[in-house]
Amino acid sequence: MRILIVDDSEDGRDVAEAMLLAAGYENVSTAGSAAEAYRFLGIGVAAAQEPSAVDLVLLDIVMPEIDGIEACARIRNDPRHSDVPIIMVTSLGDMDSLANAFVAGATDYITKPLNRVELLARVRSALKLKSELDRRQARERELTHFMSTWGERRASHWIDQATGLFLGEVAEAYLTAAANLPFDGDTSVIALAIDRLDSYRSTQGDAMAASIVAKVARAVRATAATVGVVAAAYRDGMIVLVVPELQSKPALALGEALRAAVSRLAISNPESIGANHVTASVVVVTGRVKRWIDRVHLLTRAMSTVPRIAAAGGNRVVPEYD
Repeated sequence: MRILIVDDSEDGRDVAEAMLLAAGYENVSTAGSAAEAYRFLGIGVAAAQEPSAVDLVLLDIVMPEIDGIEACARIRNDPRHSDVPIIMVTSLGDMDSLANAFVAGATDYITKPLNRVELLARVRSALKLKSELDRRQARERELTHFMSTWGERRASHWIDQATGLFLGEVAEAYLTAAANLPFDGDTSVIALAIDRLDSYRSTQGDAMAASIVAKVARAVRATAATVGVVAAAYRDGMIVLVVPELQSKPALALGEALRAAVSRLAISNPESIGANHVTASVVVVTGRVKRWIDRVHLLTRAMSTVPRIAAAGGNRVVPEYD
């Protein structure tokens, strides 16, 4: 993996580079200014050569002309480098500067003088994040390929017009195809049900209930947008997400993010139990999909469990272990 060190201090660059090389990171490059880093990355240069791919940037905050905060924002705004982790390097104890750095898109920070153990720990963590992002992007490419191959008919044929999500048949077909896709790990199925939706419909009417389902669907799409999932609409406002190669722990984290996203909508619902707004129940089932019966098992387990969770009060995430 390639690491770029950006620091106007030659000593600072040399120290960081020596620590990384000694730890076995062989592909380390350096830049003495933000402008030099831009050239290296192919940012804002007319007729630039193909930009160098990097997996991590160590970026000093205090530099002449263009400081690290401005450079961080510029790098982050380039689509080619928008996912690259950026660790800010600073001798400042100024929390405002660090806050501005995180607003600009920094991933982490480390203070000077550099401590070898701390530096290597933060670098390992950042590179692990980059590897996971790369895996997700590869998964999304496979998903795109699947959808373009399987859905040759008009895309609208497979879209639920009320929510903008896929129809359930698409999730089921994708789950079936997961056995043949180049994924080596578990597949997670996440079922989300809007709590007390039937009671809300009976008092507020079908149109108001449909509006809630549509808003929840938008929140689901926004929350899961970077994960590479197939999100499908089912009956009674239930939403099912299929995520290949996602183990139980991160799947539960995604489930919690979905539940929280629904709560943050703050849609008034006098029928809710324990809250005055719309809430959701989420069930996460994780397992291997190698046979047709596996698909049936995962879907059935998730979709049959979530109504029971909702009926018991809802507004929580429940794992169903295989």
